[in-house]
Amino acid sequence: MSSRRDFIKKTGLIGIAGIVQPLNVFASSPKLNGHVHYKKENTKWADGSRLVVSVSMQFEAGGQPVNAESPFPQNMQKGFVDLPGETWYQYGYKEGIPRMLDNWDKLGIKVTSHMVGSAVLKNPALAKEIVERGHEAAAHGMDWTTEYSMPYETEKKFIKDGADAIKKVTGFTPIGYNANWLRRGANTLEILQELGFKYHIDDLSRDEPFLVKVKGKEFAVVPYTIRCNDIVLIEGKNFSADQFIRQVKMEFDQLYQESEKKRRQMSISFHDRIGGTPQMVAATTEIINYIKQHKEISFKRKDEIAQMAYDEKSVIREF
Repeated sequence: MSSRRDFIKKTGLIGIAGIVQPLNVFASSPKLNGHVHYKKENTKWADGSRLVVSVSMQFEAGGQPVNAESPFPQNMQKGFVDLPGETWYQYGYKEGIPRMLDNWDKLGIKVTSHMVGSAVLKNPALAKEIVERGHEAAAHGMDWTTEYSMPYETEKKFIKDGADAIKKVTGFTPIGYNANWLRRGANTLEILQELGFKYHIDDLSRDEPFLVKVKGKEFAVVPYTIRCNDIVLIEGKNFSADQFIRQVKMEFDQLYQESEKKRRQMSISFHDRIGGTPQMVAATTEIINYIKQHKEISFKRKDEIAQMAYDEKSVIREF
């Protein structure tokens, strides 16, 4: 098997191998995917920011199925309801979202709230308040039903019913979508395009927004995260609040460093019954204030980020 040094000799790069780091030698001539149109490197978005921060606030509590996953052992006997588990979800709309809404106002930022339709119908005043306080209402399905296995028309109705519930209660027309656990199906993007949506977030492949083509038209992707996500870290891995702070700060520091040479997006996600606890709101405050100390960053709702992608000629187009 040829060694890397043999490769360098054969390609005539040995003369510079000693003075240039190996990564730089190859990074200068990437092999382009014929189906991906790479943008020219720009360091700033149109608003002057080089790093845009996107915060999600999931509004799911109240729309969960009976005996949904909770911090309690999943050993309920058939025919009985997990009553303490129900109260864990109730915390999301009784305490969690109200506390987060006050904190967003205190911090002076606007977020995107991914709303489950049945949760909105159960707590309409709270859903309306989210929009009235300047936050984006994005669709998150009608309930927690598995979506990726649905037939086309069934899924279309499922998505539309959830969006219609949001529109009816809040007056806000959702243009963004998030499937349950990001698990969209093969038809989801076509359905979203057909229903008039402008973007989805069920993608972890980049640290900046990009465009794909759906049914012959451009469609925006505003990448999500499971790295800076309270349901994964706090609930799923039992991180403490201070561990969460450190992880998110480390993510920001790296992306901010990269943003000296190219535009970046950072995503942070909070769920009503987790991110709305006192310790996590305190952690959020520390994180946001830390980020705000840096220059050329902006906080934007995901509908705003999607529009930036449509407006920016040099954004990545994966088609």
